[in-house]
Amino acid sequence: QTGPWCLQVSIPDGLFLSLGLVSLVENVLVVIAITKNRNLHSPMYCFICCLALSDLMVSISLVLETTIILLLEAGALVTRAALVQQLDNVIDVLICGSMVSSLCFLGVIAIDRYISIFYALRYHSIVTLPRARRAIVGIWVASIFFSTLFITYYNHTAVLICLVTFFLAVLALMAILYVHMLTRACQHAQGIAQLHKRQGSTRQGFCLKGAATLTILLGIFFLCWGPFFLHLTLIVLCPQHPTCSCIFKNFN
Repeated sequence: QTGPWCLQVSIPDGLFLSLGLVSLVENVLVVIAITKNRNLHSPMYCFICCLALSDLMVSISLVLETTIILLLEAGALVTRAALVQQLDNVIDVLICGSMVSSLCFLGVIAIDRYISIFYALRYHSIVTLPRARRAIVGIWVASIFFSTLFITYYNHTAVLICLVTFFLAVLALMAILYVHMLTRACQHAQGIAQLHKRQGSTRQGFCLKGAATLTILLGIFFLCWGPFFLHLTLIVLCPQHPTCSCIFKNFN
């Protein structure tokens, strides 16, 4: 029960379709730009390309699902309920797989940047293309496996807890690595300022810009994935509470 106070926000399906198409085009352009430009065939850009492919899977799933819903509502598509359910399961696997792979590649990109800063002289011997390829293959295989597992046992609390824990672990990893990188960058800025006898305001301005960039980066990450994992958390913590039921109603 949600209670009379529950406000349900209705978002047009056309808006979801438009956002999905825009995201699809943007990620396709990123993939094309990286694959066509040989100067971008480095491990870092391979990870970025795979991140774009993960987001592309979400876009395709969103566009496909919304299109089917619109066609069914308009009566332009008539099909069996069993077929619709099977298609829904396929879309769920795509979305879950892209979610897992996207989080993995965001974490790998953070690790890659960390190594490039703290082990700059050994970076090209540590992060090689063969190792990057093995990491990419491992992430995709693990994403497919775990997404299938999650969809199969989606009604088990342990599965939801694993997903939320995974999200928080990636968020913590990114925060720790990027904060450490920002600290090192500020130290370098201080050394350069002292070398050139500049004012402390230069270093302070650099650190403020770095902190702002870091806040935006982590903020966007949390803004994009936070609502979904908040939904999963509430399913575990308060599945029958009226407030949580109201939130579930809006997610559906």
